[in-house]
Amino acid sequence: MNDNSAPAPRFEVLFDQAEPSAISDPAYQPYGNLGFPPPPPGRPWVYTNFVQSLDGITTLLGKNASGGEISQSREDRWLMDLLRAHADGLLMGMNTLREEQRARGPESRGIVFRVVEPALQELRRKLGKARERNIFVTSAADLDLSRHKVFDGDLVDAAVLTSPSGAERLRAQGTHPHLAIIAAGEKDRFDLPQAISKLREELGIQHLLCEGGPTLYGNLARAHLVDEKFMTISPFEVGQVVPLEQERLPAEQGIPVLLRPTVFGGVGFTREQITRWRWLSARRVGDHQFNRYRRVR
Repeated sequence: MNDNSAPAPRFEVLFDQAEPSAISDPAYQPYGNLGFPPPPPGRPWVYTNFVQSLDGITTLLGKNASGGEISQSREDRWLMDLLRAHADGLLMGMNTLREEQRARGPESRGIVFRVVEPALQELRRKLGKARERNIFVTSAADLDLSRHKVFDGDLVDAAVLTSPSGAERLRAQGTHPHLAIIAAGEKDRFDLPQAISKLREELGIQHLLCEGGPTLYGNLARAHLVDEKFMTISPFEVGQVVPLEQERLPAEQGIPVLLRPTVFGGVGFTREQITRWRWLSARRVGDHQFNRYRRVR
């Protein structure tokens, strides 16, 4: 994915009605224009990035649960870095971190989510962005910070959004004084909108990128906190019900009908509540689509 000998990706622009790029830079050449509006008052501008199959599935589950198994696209991975380069913070649920860690074996301390393409690291610097920050939403009920290298502070800053009770549990560990712990809600109840507002207030985050998972996205969507979404559509059809011949992980055992998730996890909307999106841009590479949508408010 980060092979410097490989030719740069090239996206065919079908249409683009977004804001102009903040600066002119050769790093934009493979993709073309990419700009963002200023954040709304009191919170960051929240954008998301997901990949899904033609039938709307985001993961195969099992041993091939990575989104890369759905995308199978070098350009999709490159675009991930481009979007990360523009973000003041990268928001995820702990399940996303745990899944990446599981895929790397029992001795792994997981990964750090960051821009890896050198040209896009340099673009981030030119955009005036601070050090990259990974932000996780968690109850912190059984979170041992020492088991995950993302909290070490070597490569990126880290933050945790949790309830006041969860914040107490993390602070009691006393092992990561550099970690930003943001408590929102009351006792064990977590208040997501309040936490997102605190990211702006306490950490100065103006543009926040969410990369999953489906449950976190669903919670953000139901709270009307998602401003726009980048969606890669892969030319594959995989089906929602996991087939019997697919090997299951221990956590998947005992579930009679195992369903693969879509982007939007959890309770949805009624007909009267459904949200409307504007199709803002479209690109293609071969049979892969790269779409951008903005919430109509």
